[in-house]
Amino acid sequence: MLRGLAAVFLAATFGYGPYHLYTRSGYAKYRELRRDLEAAHQRNARLRAENERLAREVESLRTDPRALERVARIDMGWVRPGEILFDFGEGR
Repeated sequence: MLRGLAAVFLAATFGYGPYHLYTRSGYAKYRELRRDLEAAHQRNARLRAENERLAREVESLRTDPRALERVARIDMGWVRPGEILFDFGEGR
């Protein structure tokens, strides 16, 4: 009886253990999830840096008239009254 239980225990340990470790539900899955987690951390760090840059840009646009004018002129193509805008189009 005891030998039978020991045999079942050993079979389960040496049979199911490696199977569970090296299939999609075991160690391989753990490594995959760790890689995904690391990628998510890196993406979060990039997004956090981008958010900080955008927050600085917004603050600059709120407080610095020159920054606001630069955006109005370059991004929106605005000119001051009396100025003439020469648009030569894209270089061909």
